[in-house]
Amino acid sequence: MPVLTIHLLLDFKDEYQQLAERIKQLELHLKAWHKQSERSQRLESIPGVGLHTATAIAATIDNGQDFKNGRQFAAYLGLVPRQASSGGKERLLNISKRGDGYIRSLLIHGDRTVESHVRRRLMAGQPGGNPWVEQLLQRCHINEVAVALANKMARIAWVLLTRQEIFRRIAI
Repeated sequence: MPVLTIHLLLDFKDEYQQLAERIKQLELHLKAWHKQSERSQRLESIPGVGLHTATAIAATIDNGQDFKNGRQFAAYLGLVPRQASSGGKERLLNISKRGDGYIRSLLIHGDRTVESHVRRRLMAGQPGGNPWVEQLLQRCHINEVAVALANKMARIAWVLLTRQEIFRRIAI
């Protein structure tokens, strides 16, 4: 290899190591903030919501009082269908995707894990653990299921923040 290429690769390696170290430091700060934040810990009790999603939602919407209801919060994230209604005829289109794309993508990725967990259990012949998701998987595409579940999780997150509760799984 030419000497110039070797020097460039060594520079890239050093830069990569510095960025990796910076990411580790930021992760430690994020975990410390999460341990101190009661709201973030409440949000993490929702299946499919991890550290990054919980801290992002807690930092963004505080206690949820800026939104009238869970649907408004889901609309803020861009997880509700756009409407093209006129003359009393209601038409619902695709999700709007106009809101906070970062939190929306975190919720959708977290919900994909819940969805895959349910599918894996169903393939093994066990109950999926979430009848609503099981029914959705039978009649909808997996991407639609992920967005529907993300919408539901956003509404649950709003309820947990406004009522200051912890997520309780309903017995099946």
